[in-house]
Amino acid sequence: MDEETRSFLRRFLDEFPTALEEDRSLPITPLSCKITLEEMHGESLALGLSLLAERGAPAVLSALLCQAALSHLLQADLSLFYCPQKEEPKVSFFGRLLCCTCCLQKPEADQEEEEQTQVLLHSEAVQRFFLNKLIDVALAWHQNSFLPPLTVPQFRLCSVQFIKNRRTEMEDMHLALAEFNQLFGIRDGVDRAYYAVFDGHGGVHAANYCVTHLHVALSKQETLQSDAAAAFKAALRHTDYMFRGKAERESLIDGTTAVALLIHGQELTVAWLGDSQAVLVRNGQAEKLTEPHKPETEEERQRIEDIGGYITYSDCWRVKGILATSRAIGDFDLKPYVSGDADCLTMRLSGDEDYILLASDGFSDVVKPSMVPNLVLEALQQPDDSEGGEDSLLQQSEENIGFKVTDHLPTHESWRRKVRYPAHLKCPGGNKEPRVLEAITYSDCWCVIGYNG
Repeated sequence: MDEETRSFLRRFLDEFPTALEEDRSLPITPLSCKITLEEMHGESLALGLSLLAERGAPAVLSALLCQAALSHLLQADLSLFYCPQKEEPKVSFFGRLLCCTCCLQKPEADQEEEEQTQVLLHSEAVQRFFLNKLIDVALAWHQNSFLPPLTVPQFRLCSVQFIKNRRTEMEDMHLALAEFNQLFGIRDGVDRAYYAVFDGHGGVHAANYCVTHLHVALSKQETLQSDAAAAFKAALRHTDYMFRGKAERESLIDGTTAVALLIHGQELTVAWLGDSQAVLVRNGQAEKLTEPHKPETEEERQRIEDIGGYITYSDCWRVKGILATSRAIGDFDLKPYVSGDADCLTMRLSGDEDYILLASDGFSDVVKPSMVPNLVLEALQQPDDSEGGEDSLLQQSEENIGFKVTDHLPTHESWRRKVRYPAHLKCPGGNKEPRVLEAITYSDCWCVIGYNG
C-alpha cells in the first residue's frame, strides 16, 4: 500500500471512526427518496464516488472501495429497506395505458425483471447501510495494509468546466471514468475508460439519471467484451426503460440527448442519441464520428411520419412542433416519435490520435468539426498570464488542463471564462512521443478536456 493510499484511509477514518447511526444525518444527500433494486447500484456508486472525491481520494482507490462496499450491500437482506407495497393503476400520467402504448413497452430483455423493478426501497436507509460498509472496508484495508489486486488504468489527462449560462438550473451532466474496470470488478486484461455528455432539456432529471446509471447498465451487458456497440445500444435502451419507471413515479416529463465513449484496449466505441456529437482529431485533422439525429434529416423525418408523427418548423424543425431532436432518453410524452434507439460506431485506434471532442449542439451548432483543431491549437498557444486570482489556482491543478479552449468559444460573451493551461503541455500534432487517445468532452455548459502529456 503506497503512502498516498495509506494517508487517505487514515484521514477518512479520522472523520468516520464509527458507523453512521440512524439519528445522524448522512454526510452526503441521496439522489432520490425511493429507488428500485436496480437503481440502487448506480445511486450507491455515485454517492460513494462523490463522497470520496470530495475528500481527495485517489480515483482508483475510490473505485475499489465503492466496488467492495456495493458487493457487501448486494449480499445483505434488502427487504429491511423495502417501502410498503401499494396497488398502482397501470395508467401513465400522460394519460395512456402502459399495457397498450407501444412507446411505453419495456425491452424484451427486461420482461423477466418486471417483478424486481417494481420493488421500491427507502434510499436514505439503503445509502446509510452502503456508506457504513464503505467505512468498514476502509477500516479493514487500513488495519491490514491490504488492497485487492490493483490494475492501474492508463493515465489520461482530463479536465472539466461547466457554465450554467442563463438557465435557472444546470441541465447538462457529464462523467469521465477512467477507472471503469476497477469500479465494476472487471479483470479481463482489457483497459477501459468511459466518457459521456448528457444534454438535458425540460429539466435536469433525465440527464442526472443517465450520468448515474448508463455506465452501470453498460457494465452488465453480456456483449461488453465481444461487441461493445451492441452493449452500448442495449445499455441505452435499458436506461431509457429504467428512467420511464422513475418518470411515471414522479411525474417527470424531461429528456436528454447522449453521446458516450468507451475506449477499450485498442478500440473506441462511441454511441449517441440526439444531436450531441463526437469529433476525433488525428494528426491535427478533424474526423466527424457521429451524425446528429435531427427531425429534418430524410431518414428521421421518414421514420417519424411512418409511425404517424410529424415535424413542423418553429425557429427550427421540431418533432410535433416541440422537440428539436428526434432521439433522446426520456421525453415519454413524445415517444415513439422521439426514439430511444442509439447509433454506434466502433473503430480501431492506430496510435496517431490527438484527442476526441464530445459536444452537445450548443457547441456543434456553432463550431464546425473542421474548426476544432485550430480552435484548440490557438487556445494552447495563448501566452500565459501569471497574475493571481482564479487563473493561478487553476494553473496549479492538472485536473483543469484544457480550460483555455473555452476562451475561444465563438458564442455569447457570457459563456466565456478565461482559464490557464499548464505551460508544460504539448500541443496536439506537435508531440513526437507515443500518443495515447484521450478525451475532450464539451457542451454548451461545460467541458472535459484530455490531452497527451
